[in-house]
Amino acid sequence: MKTVPTLSFSKLGCSRGGRQLFQNIDCVLESGHWLYVAGANGVGKTSLLRMVCGLAPIESGEIFWNGTPIHAQADAYRQDLCYLGHLNALQESMTVHENLAFTAALGGMAPDMAQTQSVLAHFGVAGRDRQLVRHLSQGQKRRVALSRLALSQARLWVLDEPFVAMDEAGVRMLADLIAAHLTQGGLAVLTSHQQVDIGAIPAQLLELRA
Repeated sequence: MKTVPTLSFSKLGCSRGGRQLFQNIDCVLESGHWLYVAGANGVGKTSLLRMVCGLAPIESGEIFWNGTPIHAQADAYRQDLCYLGHLNALQESMTVHENLAFTAALGGMAPDMAQTQSVLAHFGVAGRDRQLVRHLSQGQKRRVALSRLALSQARLWVLDEPFVAMDEAGVRMLADLIAAHLTQGGLAVLTSHQQVDIGAIPAQLLELRA
C-alpha cells in the first residue's frame, strides 16, 4: 500500500548573518494540499524553501517527509521532490528535449521524444524540442522550465516564484497544472509576489514576519 505523503516542520528555525529570520515553525501539510509561504522580501521565504529541498542546512528544528527526517532518507526524498526556482535553470547549449530528459533522469524517468513534444505543445512551445535553448525567448524558456513539472512523477513540488515572467495565459496554465497535481494526491509548497488562485483548493498559509 502506497504511503499517503505528508510534509511537516517541527520547531524550524533559520538565521542569516547573525539575524534570526524565523524560528519555532510548526506545520503539517498533507496529501492534496498546498502551502503558501508569504512575507516581505528578506524574511526568509527562499531560505525556507531551500531547506525543504535539502539545498541549505537545517539550523534548528526538523523537516519530516512521511514521518522521517529528510536528512535520513536523502536519496528517496529527492526522488519524491521537484524544485522550480524563479530562475529557469536550463542549459543554454543543450536542446529543449535534452534539458527535459536530463532533469527527468534525475527523478528516475526517461521521457521519449513523443512525451516531450506532447508536454511542450501543452505549454504552448510546440516544435521547439530540437531547438537550442539559447535561441528561445525569455517567455519560451520559462514555459520550457515549467514543462518539467508535467514530466515529473514527484509527489512534492517546491516552487519559488513560479509565475515570474509569465503572461496571463501562462499563469492560468500553471495554476491548473498545480491544481491537477493536488487533485491526484500531490503536495505543493510555493512563494509568489502575485495573487495565487489554485481553483477550488484553498491555501494553507504560512506567513513569515521580519
